[in-house]
Amino acid sequence: MKKLIFLSLLFSSFFVFSHAQVVRKGAIETATIKVPTVQCDECKDRIEKYISREDGVQKITVDYKRKTAKVIYLWDRTSIENIRAAIANIGYDADDVTANPEAYQKLPTCCQKPEDGGGHDKKK
Repeated sequence: MKKLIFLSLLFSSFFVFSHAQVVRKGAIETATIKVPTVQCDECKDRIEKYISREDGVQKITVDYKRKTAKVIYLWDRTSIENIRAAIANIGYDADDVTANPEAYQKLPTCCQKPEDGGGHDKKK
């Protein structure tokens, strides 16, 4: 009988401990990513639309004037590295991750780097 009580207490404590880990895994992280190639509202909308569909991303806000993206995500479902890679896969540099060349070429001219003939004319 003592063994049965001991085993049930052991099992109960193990269950409670494992439940605490699950709650912790749902923790939300916030990160700011430098996106030096973002040029305009069209770039902002493209990144926000695409990245908001990524698994684990709760919210993304792009500031094209500051050239940053603030991302709120669940760290047990994605990582900052995955988010950077996703931004690069749609054609934009993200921190030290370079844009996918094929995706970059598919961006509208206004969303490409000024040195590549893109960007917005500041005089307009």
